[in-house]
Amino acid sequence: MTETISVLVNGKKITSEVEPRLLLSDYLREKLDLTGTHLGCEHGVCGACTILVNGRTVRSCLMLAVQVDGCEVDTVESLTEGDGMLSPLQQAFADNHALQCGFCTPGFLMTITGFLENNPDPNDEEIKQAISGNLCRCTGYTNILKAVKQVSKSRKLKEVVKE
Repeated sequence: MTETISVLVNGKKITSEVEPRLLLSDYLREKLDLTGTHLGCEHGVCGACTILVNGRTVRSCLMLAVQVDGCEVDTVESLTEGDGMLSPLQQAFADNHALQCGFCTPGFLMTITGFLENNPDPNDEEIKQAISGNLCRCTGYTNILKAVKQVSKSRKLKEVVKE
């Protein structure tokens, strides 16, 4: 038995037949070949599988694909434009050496993307709180914090220039 779902994934409308118990993370990785979403603990603890559903961060290992029927889903692949240029957040991660092995990076990027939409000028404590659900086994948190601050500062400068 399968169910039909229609999802807007990274701006592209996709209709699929899925098993009712198929995890969203498996749907993204195996059916849509969006392998940027990583699976770490598969219990919602590590944050490596974080994506955005209707603009809110979720752990894709804890959701079923059928639960996103009619929703907008953004994965880490959505951050890069078609020309392959890094997003400002990805560039800030590179500039600040905020990734080491890189396994957790997609989850951090999606968590921070959602966070900065709601809090474009965060302080250190707010950033730490926002990323507290994402685990980095390489302990690169200090540089991740620097990257978030770089993006936030860059956005503020752009706003000043516009005014």
